[in-house]
Amino acid sequence: MSHTASVLFVCLGNICRSPLAEAAFRAAADEAGLDVHVDSVGTAGYHIGEPPDPRSIRTAAARGIDITHYRGRQLQTRDFHEFTHIFAMDQDNLRNIKACAPDDAIAEISLLLDLLPDRTGDEVGDPYYGGDDGFDRTWAEVSDAAAALVKLFED
Repeated sequence: MSHTASVLFVCLGNICRSPLAEAAFRAAADEAGLDVHVDSVGTAGYHIGEPPDPRSIRTAAARGIDITHYRGRQLQTRDFHEFTHIFAMDQDNLRNIKACAPDDAIAEISLLLDLLPDRTGDEVGDPYYGGDDGFDRTWAEVSDAAAALVKLFED
């Protein structure tokens, strides 16, 4: 691969969707042997320094992935220069990311599910207020997108 992928996944609080997207992409990239720089953040500062939601931790662990060391952080201006791709989980966060983007940002900003031809414009549902089944749905969505992203970087 001629360039290093640098990918940032963004949701609101950085404890549910974006950590799962980070975990899914890390796993897919590792399996494909890609050299990647990956992180996740929230647009809001609600959970800075906190681990992911316990349900996210369980969801990842059920797939053999440990995310207990992940810590929430908030989107910063430097992220627009450090990452080549920033993926929002939903339209609200996409708007917030674009509103924060400096004029000289290098990052391409889009919805995560835009990576899937049959899901363009769709949002990764926020599982926070539901049960474990919502986290399983989130995992399925971010895993599909992670696989598509790996293929994009392999081409």
